[in-house]
Amino acid sequence: SYTTDSKSREENKNTLENLYSLSVDITKIRRLKEWVLLQEVAYVKEIAGILQEMGADETTVANIIERCPEAILHTPAEINSQRALWQLVCQNEKQLIELIEKFPDSFFTTEYQQNQKANILFFQELGLKNNIITRFLTSAPNIFYNPVEKNKNVIETLQRNYLNLGGSEANMKIWILKLLSQNPFILLNTPTSIEDNLEFLQKNDFTDQEVLQLLSKLKGFIFQLNSTTMQKSMLFSKNTFKCSDQELKQLVLKCPALLYYSVPILEERLEGLLREGISIAQIRETPMVLELTTQIVQYRIKKLSALGYDIKSGNLESLNGTKKDFEVTYGKIQSKKERPIFNPVAPLHIED
Repeated sequence: SYTTDSKSREENKNTLENLYSLSVDITKIRRLKEWVLLQEVAYVKEIAGILQEMGADETTVANIIERCPEAILHTPAEINSQRALWQLVCQNEKQLIELIEKFPDSFFTTEYQQNQKANILFFQELGLKNNIITRFLTSAPNIFYNPVEKNKNVIETLQRNYLNLGGSEANMKIWILKLLSQNPFILLNTPTSIEDNLEFLQKNDFTDQEVLQLLSKLKGFIFQLNSTTMQKSMLFSKNTFKCSDQELKQLVLKCPALLYYSVPILEERLEGLLREGISIAQIRETPMVLELTTQIVQYRIKKLSALGYDIKSGNLESLNGTKKDFEVTYGKIQSKKERPIFNPVAPLHIED
């Protein structure tokens, strides 16, 4: 929406002088978004003034403008409206300026202010805490660009299906809030795609209770899939593990990644495990290991091998889990190895 035609190919001298006076590194702007410097109208002093009013020092102001040069093309009125909007969920202006410095692009997207406001109020009514809403504003800003009716439709579809699958009215609110906190991007789906994916699971003989279990385990990622990719992934797993439909269902419940990851990803991870000398039987016993990237698996095997732990003959459980889980497992194996064997008849050496 900004002019970059031949009439305005020269950099705006007034803009440059104002940026210099704020100690902004103009070479960074030239490298990233030179077109900003070509605009006839810019509000450098005004935007800097608003940021300073909120408590930003000179370095912070310069940093924000360098990272998001378009900030200076917004009118002071637009930025003051955005400031008022974000204050609905920020504790104070100190927190607000910290968020702007970390996520300037999210803050300076002002085209959807009416939708943003309606969605903030809707999320508050739904029971989402302000700190979660600020996280959404910065990490998933596009969910606020939807008209609020679209987001309401998705939430109502989820609520209706939760109850239809046997979920209780009492737990529904907690379930919805948890799902949204874990994966706000479910709001970018359509109610139809949500219905289609649930129908796919039911057609594949997952009971209502099992579908609910999968929804919780998948943190809402199931709604970003489609029946074709899920079908392909399940067929790949069935052929790989040579199992019946019922056994496959149990494997998927144990490891929803078999449903979520595409065939190329599953193939790559499986090959990585086989290269390490791990058998298909071991993977079938602990399919959750497929949730880890090949690099993570190699790193963990290397660390365990250094302790003399042979993964080929052992259980794959020791590879599983988050980084923190693995460190706990590794620590236990290490302390077990280092612990001296106690000899009950050996003399004790006790120092005074």
